[in-house]
Amino acid sequence: LLQWIQIGLFALLFAWVSAGCITAVMGFWVLVKGDKHALSKTTASNRSLSANARTAVIMPICNEDVSTVFAGLRATCESLATTGADRLFDVFILSDSSDPAVRAAELAAWSELRGTLNSDRIFYRWRQRRIKRKAGNVADFCRRWGRNYRYMVVLDADSVMSGDCLVTLVRLMETHPTAGILQTAPQGVGLNTVHARGQQFSSRVTGRLFTAGMQYWQLGEAHYWGHNAIIRVEPFMKHCALAPLEGTGGLSGEIMSHDFVEAALMRRAGYHVWLVPDLVGSYEQQPPHILAELQRDRRWCQGNLQNARLIAEPGLHAVHRGMLITGAMAYLSAPLWLVYVALGAMLWLVGGNVFFTPEGDLTVGVPSLWIGTITMLALPRFLGVLAVVMKGEQRFYGGTAKLVKSAFIEAGLSAMQAPLRMVAHSTFVIGALTGLKLDWKSPPRAATDVSWQEATQRFAPAGAAVLVIAAILALVHPPALIWLLPVGLPLLLAIPFTVITSRTGLGEKVRQAELLLVPEESWSPSVLRRAWAYAQQSSDPLPWGEVLDNPRLCAVVSGAMGSRRTSQGLRGQARRQRIEQLASEGAKPTPAEVMRFLSEPGSLQQLRAAVLFPSAGAESRMSTSHA
Repeated sequence: LLQWIQIGLFALLFAWVSAGCITAVMGFWVLVKGDKHALSKTTASNRSLSANARTAVIMPICNEDVSTVFAGLRATCESLATTGADRLFDVFILSDSSDPAVRAAELAAWSELRGTLNSDRIFYRWRQRRIKRKAGNVADFCRRWGRNYRYMVVLDADSVMSGDCLVTLVRLMETHPTAGILQTAPQGVGLNTVHARGQQFSSRVTGRLFTAGMQYWQLGEAHYWGHNAIIRVEPFMKHCALAPLEGTGGLSGEIMSHDFVEAALMRRAGYHVWLVPDLVGSYEQQPPHILAELQRDRRWCQGNLQNARLIAEPGLHAVHRGMLITGAMAYLSAPLWLVYVALGAMLWLVGGNVFFTPEGDLTVGVPSLWIGTITMLALPRFLGVLAVVMKGEQRFYGGTAKLVKSAFIEAGLSAMQAPLRMVAHSTFVIGALTGLKLDWKSPPRAATDVSWQEATQRFAPAGAAVLVIAAILALVHPPALIWLLPVGLPLLLAIPFTVITSRTGLGEKVRQAELLLVPEESWSPSVLRRAWAYAQQSSDPLPWGEVLDNPRLCAVVSGAMGSRRTSQGLRGQARRQRIEQLASEGAKPTPAEVMRFLSEPGSLQQLRAAVLFPSAGAESRMSTSHA
């Protein structure tokens, strides 16, 4: 029975790898020969855009790095202004931040951005009731302002988009009235750690094969990844509202991977969802290190497993049902692989491994299976390099020799990371299936070095487990160590590997050696150059106390709130009493109180006066109470 289970697991995992390989092969064909059935940027009309094609550019954020957010947004707005079509676009920063210092910095940065660009089309909104996470933030925008716009472009906190890209998206939507969502293929750029450089290189060389291959298979039933995409607002509001999933376990409640579901609902409503990979000017950042990637993957894993509950939802297109399955399989494959490896070791101990003889030799036919598996894993990388050379783009990667060398380095990095992801994803799946709820936290986006303590806390248990298993195998059946080696060795080296690949200094040396390059490093578009420059110019958010101590910052934050009369009635009286208590006792306001003060300019000014100038604060409170 165990042998049949082992064969079944191998067949399932082999089919999963084969599907990815075939998609990459078709993507290579599309890159070389083209696809006449695909929606391309070349189909966009050149006619003047209608005044009714009003578009909202929305950026939902939650406790993000303020400098990254507003640097990218400023560069995007400046690029949009050069197109001459910026009159059709309004920009909304939609904040769910709960950190008072971050929110104060957001308000100050928003006020500065409006002043720098001399624009009254950039708006800031903070939600007091933060329900349904990002999907709820977007839904809140749609309820309040959605009817004013025909389209909306959704950005992530690290997104940068050129003005030409934004205008082309609107032109494509105007040209194709049945299109509900157009998803760009954002390119990873901007970070200099070894991990990020490897991911950026892989995305540009190999990843674009998979993107083009998905476009080939999916056509108008494509993915929506939740950002760097344009959406037709009216059908989105009408058909894409998300209800929480019934139940109390980890796969219930608010839908976390909302983008896949929204794409499926848009297609069910009769609108197409297209992937437009040939549209340039769409960028994002990769996670700076493997720990940040796994933090993001934990949320994606739980969300994708949640989505599997919707496979039988009435009216969904078959392609989108398949996407929900493959989305879940992207993470379920990890524990299946882990079980396959463990089962193989167990069967080897009892002499029942179907792939090895008791003497440790391969059984007949197994070498061809292994060669086939390795070929399917390596072929996309080979075709990616070949596509770059055939298009004459190797100069952007340091030349042919450096391109090939970089491909081998990236393959080595991937081989080292695969077991780490396998173990992490397996724990994520187990946690989700056993009812563990997940807090939604934004992953770090800035390049920060991972400490040895952080890496040890994360990977020491897995390394210890490998040592115990290896010791048992060495005592009982030493040849079985060969079976464990491809998975065990990376786990034993996980701690130093994680620390080293998070170092920006080493990443800079890799760049100087012209390895793991991406084209934007040779000819950085102006929108990226500006975004990087603005991010370096930005200062770190000031502590909440600085808002009170710094009169200019206090005035900026108060002015950014707009005019709100909150000094009257019972609420105003309660605010004044609390301010008096804080001033007299020298106590610190709670984070919730700080967030309320940041929404009420009058209360903020009263608190500043009461804390810094007690006598003046008393006079101010007296005059306010008699107003």
